[in-house]
Amino acid sequence: QVQLVESGGGLVQAGGSLRLSCAASGRSFSSYAMGWFRQAPGKEREFVAGIIWSGTRRYYADSVKGRFTISRDNAKNMLYLQMNSLKPEDTAVYYCAADPHPDPGTREYDYWGQGTQVTVSS
Repeated sequence: QVQLVESGGGLVQAGGSLRLSCAASGRSFSSYAMGWFRQAPGKEREFVAGIIWSGTRRYYADSVKGRFTISRDNAKNMLYLQMNSLKPEDTAVYYCAADPHPDPGTREYDYWGQGTQVTVSS
């Protein structure tokens, strides 16, 4: 079992940056794959970025590639998402997620945080 709590969301102008953090509790954090998903109003939740347990493989949705960076610190049980060059279409609730599969890809994960709102103004 993993419990996840996101922070760092807020309001930012287009072109700006935000860094999301996710604090995880549970003994197995370092063995879980971690990811970020987002859900915009009226849309389905979508995959944003993922990172395997060791941090040696990361993958991104095409829409954020080159602008967002996912990272993790297993010693601190933390997951991060650095978001640069933000666009209004990045506006969504962002969710931290964890999965016991070593490399779950872009499918829905097993464990979820409560979400943090990111709003990008034009």
